[in-house]
Amino acid sequence: MIESAPSSQVRPSPQNGAAANPALAPAHTLESFGASDQGRVRTSNEDQFVTATLMRALWIEQSSVQQAQMHYGDDRGHVLIVADGMGGAQGGETASAVAVGAIEQFLLNALRWLLTLHGSEEAEVLRDFKVALRTADASVCAAAAGHPGLSGMGTTLTMAYNLGTDLFVAHVGDSRCYLYRGGALQQLTRDHTLVGELVEKGLIQPEDAGAHPYRHVITNVVGGPKAGLHAEVHRLTLEPGDLLLLCTDGLTGMVADEQIASVLRGATTPRAASEELIRLANEQGGKDNVTAVVARYL
Repeated sequence: MIESAPSSQVRPSPQNGAAANPALAPAHTLESFGASDQGRVRTSNEDQFVTATLMRALWIEQSSVQQAQMHYGDDRGHVLIVADGMGGAQGGETASAVAVGAIEQFLLNALRWLLTLHGSEEAEVLRDFKVALRTADASVCAAAAGHPGLSGMGTTLTMAYNLGTDLFVAHVGDSRCYLYRGGALQQLTRDHTLVGELVEKGLIQPEDAGAHPYRHVITNVVGGPKAGLHAEVHRLTLEPGDLLLLCTDGLTGMVADEQIASVLRGATTPRAASEELIRLANEQGGKDNVTAVVARYL
């Protein structure tokens, strides 16, 4: 089953990876919190986010034995998603919501193997997450078909999934996934933008990217004018104390990496970090919707 936050204009969502019964908690878990804000300029919020726990569950319909109605297995995966919609208020919000819904449905259907990863199955996760993003792409394009007001709508989508120490990241667009470890902040994903490509080719310097006039031109999205995308995927091993940050460009366009690292370093909880990052983005301009999901591996 997936437990996730409802969507609203200002959307805080606490999650404890240990779930309701601490006796069921694995030795290591992920504690997370996500929040989203429309910012100081935009009149609507086209961002979406999810923090969720994926688990085995048994629903008791009838039994002659007196027992709880729900039983949960020990294996649990944790899912974090951010999506930043494009295409006007209605189109952007619809695109990001459709894409997130498609990913959630994929995770439910993949439950059988997502909670039992061994050896070569880890490579299958990366391969199937690419399929999941292509499915989300098709879903957004289908939703736009026949609706002139939604034509060309698209969204970024960045997802992190962990089971134990295994972390898998799937990504399209210019939202980001960061890893904070040992005092250092590392951007795990690439920015799928025209400026990002220019930086990779050495045609402009990284420090000049933030002021470039084409910095918001995205070259790879879920949906958009035509179907098709390039899914970026990664796998790495988590260590106790690691922090993950998934965020939209409403944060990274306003708050420098050095400030992000400082917030993650000083925050006592994922909630405190997420809320402080959003506060900083608004304090320093708030020109876009801003979403931040912070998770700590314990």
